[in-house]
Amino acid sequence: MSEAWNIRFGTAGTSDSFAAQGYKSSLDVPEYTAKMGLNAFEYQCGRGVRLGLDKAARMAALAAQQDILFSVHAPYYISMSSLEEDKRLNSIQYLLQSAAVCRALGGRRIIFHSGSCGKQSREAALEKALDTMRRAVAALDEAGFGDMTLCPETMGKIGQLGTLDEVLTLCGVDSRITPCIDFGHLNARTLGGIRTKADYAAILDRMAEVLGDDRARQFHVHFSRIEYSAGGEKRHWTFADTQFGPEPQPLMELLAQRQLTPVVICESAGTQAEDAQTMQQMYRAARNA
Repeated sequence: MSEAWNIRFGTAGTSDSFAAQGYKSSLDVPEYTAKMGLNAFEYQCGRGVRLGLDKAARMAALAAQQDILFSVHAPYYISMSSLEEDKRLNSIQYLLQSAAVCRALGGRRIIFHSGSCGKQSREAALEKALDTMRRAVAALDEAGFGDMTLCPETMGKIGQLGTLDEVLTLCGVDSRITPCIDFGHLNARTLGGIRTKADYAAILDRMAEVLGDDRARQFHVHFSRIEYSAGGEKRHWTFADTQFGPEPQPLMELLAQRQLTPVVICESAGTQAEDAQTMQQMYRAARNA
């Protein structure tokens, strides 16, 4: 990656304030994002890749004027660990579709959920996911998308594939694969395991230990407060809903102190841009402390 890689803050999709301010089209996303003082945007393809490449290219041109970096969240129905081979192979096609849109948007990162364990052991599910990941990397290379970065995400439900170590294992398939660390998900699946600055530090330390390269400094972040039950993740909330964790402040302090430069994407429920601004302010205050 470029030495000029800097930390960025942005949103997954648009806040409620996007429409409230009179914006209507995805072509307005770059202007809105810049107006909110942010410089990253994760385009959501969770329910399918439906953004046309021509429109994506127009969005990219507008975003380039504002120094806004796009990423793409691939369809939610990807299942790299499915017991059904056709579902695993279809997952590769969804990643290829996402890569085409991501490139048109001028982005590099494709974030995705690996799938669930289902009726198999975690070990068996991970082995299937590793095989699918190897095939996906080969398919991306063959299709001319070797410059794209796959980002497997840590997941919030206990039955899903996506513990920190499982994601880091998937990243071992290829040096281009970069983790998407969703701290709200990790807090939910550990039933409130992220309470202190030391808890965050342990996650960052583990990434550095396993990856040992720029991916541990320039990783991808999802952040929101998430309600959980015995099975893990239940619902996303906003920063105003302080009864739910985790707390963003300790993480922003660590990112500043360690001079880490991830792309930080806020996934709050309807206040993504406003809460991303809050994290950005926390980070800047910590840098200036």
